[in-house]
Amino acid sequence: MLSLKEKDRPVVRKLLCAGCCVRCVLRFCCVGISSAYRRSYQDIHKELLTFINEENSPSDEVKTDEPPNKRMRVEEDCVTPAEKETNSDICPVCLGILQDFCDSTFAKQVSDAVKKQQYEFDSLVLTVSLPAQLSVREHSCWLHVKKEVREKSMCLGKDDVIQVKDAFKWAVQGKIGQELGAAVLANSPCEVSVGFVHPETEEDCHFLANTCPDCFKPTKNKASIFTRMAVVKALEKISDEKFSRHYPCPPKRPNTRCTALDTTCLHTSVFIAGRYNKFSRELPQTPWVIDGERRMDGSVEELIAAPLLSSFRADGFNFSSSGREDVDVRTLGNGRPFALELLNPHRAKFNRTEIKQLQETINQSSDKIRVRYLQIVTREATSRMKEGEEEKTKTYSALIWTQKAIDDTDLEFLGNIKDLKIAQKTPLRVLHRRPLAVRQRLIHSMSAVYLDTHHFTLKLCTQAGTYIKEFVHGDFGRTKPNLCDLMKTEADILELDVESVDIDWPPAIPD
Repeated sequence: MLSLKEKDRPVVRKLLCAGCCVRCVLRFCCVGISSAYRRSYQDIHKELLTFINEENSPSDEVKTDEPPNKRMRVEEDCVTPAEKETNSDICPVCLGILQDFCDSTFAKQVSDAVKKQQYEFDSLVLTVSLPAQLSVREHSCWLHVKKEVREKSMCLGKDDVIQVKDAFKWAVQGKIGQELGAAVLANSPCEVSVGFVHPETEEDCHFLANTCPDCFKPTKNKASIFTRMAVVKALEKISDEKFSRHYPCPPKRPNTRCTALDTTCLHTSVFIAGRYNKFSRELPQTPWVIDGERRMDGSVEELIAAPLLSSFRADGFNFSSSGREDVDVRTLGNGRPFALELLNPHRAKFNRTEIKQLQETINQSSDKIRVRYLQIVTREATSRMKEGEEEKTKTYSALIWTQKAIDDTDLEFLGNIKDLKIAQKTPLRVLHRRPLAVRQRLIHSMSAVYLDTHHFTLKLCTQAGTYIKEFVHGDFGRTKPNLCDLMKTEADILELDVESVDIDWPPAIPD
């Protein structure tokens, strides 16, 4: 049953006479039961015709000698000579979307397109893109019906009308899900999108640009000013009288049906986290490109990302980490936390054993890096890597050269320095990519191990974001105080290692 009421009878008749398809009739009768739209077009059509002719049935005590088959030719009696001339049976409101694209044939067409793209999922969400002019035609039909219901002291709010998008989904998404063997949900990481265009009626919206010019503003990312949102906004502003002067009510039947666009799929990003060690002094964290020319082969992010991109069959990636080391700096100890966003992965589910195998694949691919604690995390979890980053501490080990000859006693005072405040202007070597600023940083503690008269190892525990090289040599006085000032001699850094990045993320995973 279609759950139609007595008050719907004149509305059904009026809509059929206007050439509306049977699902649009249900929409304007505010039938919100999804199962009604899943029924075949022929079944709905038959029940609607029966419904509008019940007023002439014996139960209503109205006698007629008219044969039933003649009484049920309502639509033919309503068609105007102009419409007969076009020989069109296309719905003037949905432009054929709810007529020709709600059956198993279209559902299979969509599912075949999804299967061709080789996504793996157990649920999906169906999204639908409709031509903006459908909003104009919907408004026109609503005004047409509103006049009928007003004469019978009834009310039909525009918001009460079931949207074309909802009716379409109710009719077809179950069939698509069945073809794909997946549940169709309101929310899912996998999105299947179908869209429609109708070139014949594209000019339906144009009169609105003259009547409501402030609603249509050119934008960089839109090919046309007649977006659905802009059209809806204009329709909310225009009066019924002005609309009726510029656009027919009901809308005219088109000569052509909508065309379905290619089905597209998109899976939400998958986020992979872990910690990496870098053992090479000739490996940048990210690709090193200067003036369009690549300076070094490989990078930390590429060595990590390559096996993951292949296994997840992703379209691309974004790499982020808790700070970064220079190309000639090693990262030792427990490693540096990182997160990798895999864009549009075609496979998203991996169990713990498979992730561990991916970690081994990365580690076996190069002796320049090592990854640990590899795991899938949520987007929200990755923010913890950056939270309070400057309040975190990092530990370094540096090989120092001094111009002046030194002995053990010259280094003892360094161990007594605690929470040394330094001011660092943006280093000259990074000024091309970072704004000029003076940053206050803390050297929490230092200790030194004497090597020979001109060399020693310096251990530092510092606030994250401290430029260690500049603290040692002073960067032409841009870092104050610096090690040269403290030791009263010229000094430089020969080698630098990151010993620890003190962020408790991601969670450790036992081997």
